[in-house]
Formats: sequence, C-alpha cells, structure tokens
Amino acid sequence: MEKWEYTSFKIKTKGFSGGILDIDDFDAKLNEFGEQGWELISCISTNMGQGATREIVAVFKRRK
Repeated sequence: MEKWEYTSFKIKTKGFSGGILDIDDFDAKLNEFGEQGWELISCISTNMGQGATREIVAVFKRRK
C-alpha cells in the first residue's frame, strides 16, 4: 500500500487591505518545497471580508 505524508505553509498577503501577493516570494517557497520532493496539491485563499485575501495556504504531499 502506498503511503503519503502531507505538509502546508501559509503566506500572508500585503497591502493596506490585504490581497496583494508577492509572487516572487511565493514562487521561491513553492520551488523550495519542490526541491525537497513535495508536490503541490492545493492552494486555499483565506477571506477576511469583502473578498480580500488575508493569507494563502499551500498544501503539499510526498511519498513516505
């Protein structure tokens, strides 16, 4: 039976009311996890109201 392990990280958005993602920082973090063998399986945007995003949560998996 194949077994998996999971991990996640959060990255905060910037700007007065949030919602601005530093894509270079985000890509660097994704690449860091990829180098360690993690595969991105989901990204979740947290909402603080009026559609503004407070944080992005990225979820990864890899074989044990």
